[in-house]
Amino acid sequence: MWTINATYKSNRTILPKILDHFGYYPTCFTISTNRAMSQKLSPNPTYDVIILGASGFTGKHVIREALKFLNVSSSPLKNLAIAGRNASRLSRALQWASGPNPPPEIPILAADTNDPSSLRHLASQTKIILNCVGPFRLYGEPVVEACVDSGCDYLDICGEPEFMERMEVKYHDKAVENGSLVVSACGFDSVPAELGWMFCSRQWTPPAICSTIEAYISLESDKRIVGNLGTYESAVLSVANADKLQELRRSRPKKPRPVILGTSSKGPMINHLKEVGLWAVKLPSADATVVRRTLSCLAENLHGLPGVNESTEQIERREEFWSTIKPAHFGMKIASKYLLGVVRFITVGKFIALFGKTGIGRWLLLNFPSVFSLGFFRKKGPTEDEVASATFKMWFVGDGFTDGSLASQGNRKPDMQIITRVMGPEIGYLTTPSILVQCALILLKERDSLPKGGVFPPGIVFGPTDLQDRLQKNGITFDVISKKTVVHLTI
Repeated sequence: MWTINATYKSNRTILPKILDHFGYYPTCFTISTNRAMSQKLSPNPTYDVIILGASGFTGKHVIREALKFLNVSSSPLKNLAIAGRNASRLSRALQWASGPNPPPEIPILAADTNDPSSLRHLASQTKIILNCVGPFRLYGEPVVEACVDSGCDYLDICGEPEFMERMEVKYHDKAVENGSLVVSACGFDSVPAELGWMFCSRQWTPPAICSTIEAYISLESDKRIVGNLGTYESAVLSVANADKLQELRRSRPKKPRPVILGTSSKGPMINHLKEVGLWAVKLPSADATVVRRTLSCLAENLHGLPGVNESTEQIERREEFWSTIKPAHFGMKIASKYLLGVVRFITVGKFIALFGKTGIGRWLLLNFPSVFSLGFFRKKGPTEDEVASATFKMWFVGDGFTDGSLASQGNRKPDMQIITRVMGPEIGYLTTPSILVQCALILLKERDSLPKGGVFPPGIVFGPTDLQDRLQKNGITFDVISKKTVVHLTI
């Protein structure tokens, strides 16, 4: 059933081809509204959640995941709407997500990232917007602005550091004032990394202390591995705008850094992790950036972020949780069972780094993704069989000391190692929607125990909640692989 209040726009400037991958089209519907520019959230919003960009590759999987929890007795999700520019595409996405059952009567709302009034109206009707419209560098800010103005909460699946940090600079203070909680990277970027290093950190019991945690991500499949095209496009645009990120960071006051005992060694470009039989190379992803942002928040708030209306029990739970998390140097690497696989990763990275710096180069990368990614990405995305057969394993190798006092003794090498693992289904269309929806369910159920508002990474917000337990129940597992002391031979 469609619930649309719209006017048709026939004379619209055609946007770049990149929009097509996310279900946005030149012919569109937009909401007609004369509401005020700053439109506050209604005390009783119509919807618990609105999924924006729901007809895109990832968006339709988010619909499917959300439907599992809609009007279930144990779920706080009682009403849901989907939104975007193209009503027919949204309707088809809903039919696909509902299959083999008939689609439920979920409202299909019109909204356009180029029409701020439509976004403000959207935000005024809901508690939470789940934003699936990327690349976020191009289309994310108007949605964040509308949510902050309206006081509703915002979650997305962004993996773009420059966008996330820019939103923090521009909207954090207003989000705090208006009670809007804005949390990016609520997907495979970067919740497994954040919860993974926290899980590894909690295995170190005093007096033992961890100084370095290296994460190794391995993608596996019985069939061909095909990545999320949005991830590839974001990587290309990140290279093109690398200077802007550095400029942004230089312009900001320096945030406090956590005190980390022990030193971090950069190590070789390629290394062999004998313990799990993997070859690996450094991965310039958002994960390490997001973890560092959470560590910086923790340096300012040793007991985490207080909730808007916490009970005594919730305060104790939050403080106890953060007392078990100790800062450590964190790095991210992509791994393969074979050295040739790592060479492929490096080659794709070189292509993106080289061609992403010029306009014609970016055009080639974005129009021929299968060629320049050596088959890792393609325009039409993976098939359902390819998605179903894919899995990920993320290994967290923690190095540290059996006694924290040893860390300050010059260049002493770590004498203890703990390896943990996070494992789950395909990252872009199964793991990401599952994480995003579980974050939304936590917001709906536990809003009073979470920060009033602000722009934050997911770890500092969801770390003390039951997110890890929820993910475990939905196919994403957390395991301790090994604990051992390391003997260094001297000659």
